[in-house]
Amino acid sequence: MDFGLGKVMPIRLEEEMKHSYIDYAMSVIVMRALPDVRDGLKPVHRRILYAMHEAGMAANKPYKKSARIVGEVLGKYHPHGDSSVYDAIVRMAQNFSSRYMLVDGHGNFGSIDGDSAAAMRYTEVRMSRIAEEMLADIEKDTVDFGPNYDESLKEPLVLPAKIPNLLVNGSAGIAVGMATNIPPHNLGEVVDGLVMMIDNPAVTIQELMMAVKGPDFPTGGLILGREGIKQAYMTGRGGVKMRAQARIERMQNGKQRILVTEIPYQVNKARLIETIAALVRDKTVDGITDLRDESDRTGMRIVIELRRDVNPDIILNQLYKHTQMQETFGVNMLALVNGRPKVLNLHEVLQHYLAHQKEVIIRRTKFELDKARARAHILEGLKIALDHLDAVISTIRQSQTPEIAREALMAKFNLSEKQAQAILDMRLQRLTGLEREKIEMEYKDILETIEWLEGVLADEHKVMNIIKEELLDVKKRFADARRTVITSDISKLEMEDLIAEEDVVITLTHYGYIKRLPVDTYRSQRRGGRGVTGMGTKEEDFVEQLFVATTHHNLLFFTTRGRVYRLKAYEVPEAGRTAKGTAIVNLLQVEKDEKITAVIPVKEFVANRYLFMATQKGIVKKSELVEFDTARKGGLNAINLDDDDDLIGVKLTSGEQHIIMGTRDGKAIVFPETEVRVMGRTAHGVRGINLEAGDEVIGMDTAKKDGEVLTVTSEGYGKRTRIDEYRVTARGGKGVINIKPKAAEKIGHVVGIKVVIPGQELMLITSEGIIIRMEMDTISVTSRSTQGVKLMKTGENDKVVALAVVEKKADND
Repeated sequence: MDFGLGKVMPIRLEEEMKHSYIDYAMSVIVMRALPDVRDGLKPVHRRILYAMHEAGMAANKPYKKSARIVGEVLGKYHPHGDSSVYDAIVRMAQNFSSRYMLVDGHGNFGSIDGDSAAAMRYTEVRMSRIAEEMLADIEKDTVDFGPNYDESLKEPLVLPAKIPNLLVNGSAGIAVGMATNIPPHNLGEVVDGLVMMIDNPAVTIQELMMAVKGPDFPTGGLILGREGIKQAYMTGRGGVKMRAQARIERMQNGKQRILVTEIPYQVNKARLIETIAALVRDKTVDGITDLRDESDRTGMRIVIELRRDVNPDIILNQLYKHTQMQETFGVNMLALVNGRPKVLNLHEVLQHYLAHQKEVIIRRTKFELDKARARAHILEGLKIALDHLDAVISTIRQSQTPEIAREALMAKFNLSEKQAQAILDMRLQRLTGLEREKIEMEYKDILETIEWLEGVLADEHKVMNIIKEELLDVKKRFADARRTVITSDISKLEMEDLIAEEDVVITLTHYGYIKRLPVDTYRSQRRGGRGVTGMGTKEEDFVEQLFVATTHHNLLFFTTRGRVYRLKAYEVPEAGRTAKGTAIVNLLQVEKDEKITAVIPVKEFVANRYLFMATQKGIVKKSELVEFDTARKGGLNAINLDDDDDLIGVKLTSGEQHIIMGTRDGKAIVFPETEVRVMGRTAHGVRGINLEAGDEVIGMDTAKKDGEVLTVTSEGYGKRTRIDEYRVTARGGKGVINIKPKAAEKIGHVVGIKVVIPGQELMLITSEGIIIRMEMDTISVTSRSTQGVKLMKTGENDKVVALAVVEKKADND
């Protein structure tokens, strides 16, 4: 078709899009985003280093403005935005970004807090000493050069790279449809791996990992476990868990604090601190009282001060879970091999680097051999001239022009043009005897050099030995100690694996303050003692729940509204004997109208175990324990309650036990648990006891064979009664008399009943927080209808509100 505008070619749009996109993608892959496996550099970094080399910005020369080198790179080799070049320079000069900095920067090059570098007109740069090793011998035809963007200059297509830079400094880049993320490593370890491969080309990756132990990040920190490292080295892909270096320290005031001195690679410190502050503000992490950044030029130091009653290990684990104090580095060892992207394992990366070094050494050797041969050729001509000095001088004097003299010398003495020209260029001082000897010596040395260079080219073993020697020299001059510590992966361990299993007392107050104490905090006393203060409570608060568990138990918290929440015993903050504890709302997501009414310690959620529940209105229900094995923060429905009813008790049972229920007015009923069928979590339940008007259930327990029923009243009276005095009746009856109603004025109403056995101990708690501990055997065993004996002296306005049974300890006072 011809429209008078030249020839128009019909093209299918999808074909043009396909070809254009492929061209674009390959340009990004090859010319921008991915490093070369040989020198570990992307084109922009390679051009920066070469331009600095050409501009004489060596490590022993003065700094020069960054803008100057940016202009050099843009004008000669890299026709892109100046920010792309300057950003690359900045990253190569940051000690928290590069494991071994290739650029020596002078000025503000940003910080680990995310502060950007100063403008390039303010900062100054030069090559670092280790960067010079990347360009060593480049003038000896060791690498191929290609035309720059306008073909006015030549630029190296790869650098000689005496440093295994791909592994040492790592690389990160996003291309089209692929990305690379190679972590930095310790130079000494990588060199050891290369030497191991030179000595034994058949070395396995497992053997290489004895030398190259894992990534070594410039920011230090910890690596958890070797599985991710092994997977990355074996396949080229894997996940490496990084963790901040933190320690727990006790302060002078008795409180504890967490000190963070190293953070994971590529984590912004300022943003990390903001995240921690947000977690504290949102109550996701409770127990942090102060957060400061005390970092200075000597090193990083983040201080996290903790409340006195919290477990610092738990807070630290929460920070690892919710913040970037623990991160995963996704290793993807993708690099260009012969211009094509390829995922490489550890062995392949080292193999390709050694192949490159072998080519560099061979090309350097050939260059030096050609140079030595050319020099030997010249020296041979000079020797001929010195041997026939008079004839040479005569020939030169008889010639009208240098060209005629050169031709005459070539013809008369059988010299090459270069030899003849060298004779013409020779200064008269070379005719002295001493200078003649120097030429003889130089010629002898050059012949030896030629012989050695020819021997290197003829023997691959010598080539590899040269590589080995140069690598060991690089290690000697630049290697340093590992910064990142590789530890076992403890992140998979449950917190309880790190906490000793020991008996503890858990107390919970009426207004919802909970704490954990060692079980031997309370001394054993004789019956009728005054007790010791067990908890300092705020005005009008009093202790309602007290029980003994181990630090490894799961605690199921049942509320008056029939919901259940779960917590580990060690997650309950430890506090002093007189401390009020931590508000339960900081540990559990309970609703405003909910109150904790029962706490069940559970070691494991196993089959054929049941939770038996009782309500204030006498309703009972039995559900399987395994239905409650969930860690859902919002809790679960345990029982469907009537609006005017509350859950008052929960017991862990075998499914075939007898249940005893006691009421406030002194009634009790015993019935077989089998009379209550197993129900789902949301079921309502069935009637357990038929209550008189105004009466309510205050306690429920499982009946033990040969056990005794302990009954305690609000005025501190109590008694033990043999269980067989309570006859077994059908579920739903009115029960039998436990304490006669007429005794209520003296001894008070019933506050709790428990089934006990000889040898146990009893703890009584009053509304003012007084706790007494006594041996169970000191309490009289009486009949079912008696009032009992005085167990505890109570104050004028103080009442017994709760009791707990404790297994007797052998080391009690």
